[in-house]
Amino acid sequence: MDKKFKMDLRLFDGAAGANTMTTATETLSAEMKTYYDAYLLDNAKPNLVHDQFGQKKPIPKNKGKTIEFRRYKTLPKALTPLTEGVTPDPNSLTVTTLTATVKQYGDWISLSDVLLLTAIDNNLVEAVALLGDQAGRTLDTVTREVINAGTNVLYAPKGNTPVTARADLDGTSLLNTQLIMKAAAILKGTNTVPFDNDYIAIVHPYVAYDLMQDPKWEEWSKYTNPEHMYNGELGKIGRVRFVESTEAKIWEKAAGSGSLSVYSTLIIGKNAYGVTDVEGGGLETIVKQKGSAGTADPLDQRASAGWKALKTAEILSDEYMLRIESCSSFSTAEAN
Repeated sequence: MDKKFKMDLRLFDGAAGANTMTTATETLSAEMKTYYDAYLLDNAKPNLVHDQFGQKKPIPKNKGKTIEFRRYKTLPKALTPLTEGVTPDPNSLTVTTLTATVKQYGDWISLSDVLLLTAIDNNLVEAVALLGDQAGRTLDTVTREVINAGTNVLYAPKGNTPVTARADLDGTSLLNTQLIMKAAAILKGTNTVPFDNDYIAIVHPYVAYDLMQDPKWEEWSKYTNPEHMYNGELGKIGRVRFVESTEAKIWEKAAGSGSLSVYSTLIIGKNAYGVTDVEGGGLETIVKQKGSAGTADPLDQRASAGWKALKTAEILSDEYMLRIESCSSFSTAEAN
């Protein structure tokens, strides 16, 4: 396994610090390693919108590529009266174990010695920021694709005409308050546990635009504060809080001579799905200083920055999540 290296930014200062350049192959300090790990994670987290609401499990250590998620069955009502002085028989937990196989994802950037010496910007820091953003969008998409395969679906109607398939949606099939309330009622009917008394909706900005025209729309600042808001939280209708993401699922369907964008809005309760946690080894930063490759880089011409992650997601309780498919009056967008 490759050793991990960290880079002292002062070694690559193209101005006054240039005369202190060193070609030593020593690993960088623990402080710099911690800095880059945190910096990449900070740039990844804002993109992990779909991951926010999954049951999180750490990456298994030395147990192969399989991770286990657990689903607990709700206990039945205890309607038999207790007998005075008699201890009743105990109940027991009913646990269903679901397994998923983790896969590895990652990317890296090569940085030349000339670039590091002559660039005005600190390219290593910029590289780690871009890689963090990429890592977040990549890992969030893995989760998004899994949970958008759920079987509970509502389609926005065409005016007053119900729609039962994606192929029948048209430009008038817009998300509205009635559909949101219906979705929340369906989740309540299955005893889906909310997040802090509310269900969560992941919505594309173009669909949110239509909802925000509704007088029932309530901006997040009117019902919560920054310490209690989710990444991307936008507002609320009834018992549903909306989290905005440009990474919300989009499909493209034929519509006459052009195409039509169909947007997913996921309404989610607790324990609907599980995800691997990006912290604690799930997402790793690898930064190597120039000269660290030995004879593979005999002139000390290259440094690098990269990331890798083990990732999976799994639907745990399909009935705790519902997808609404609709179009938008605002604009179309490319399928993702």
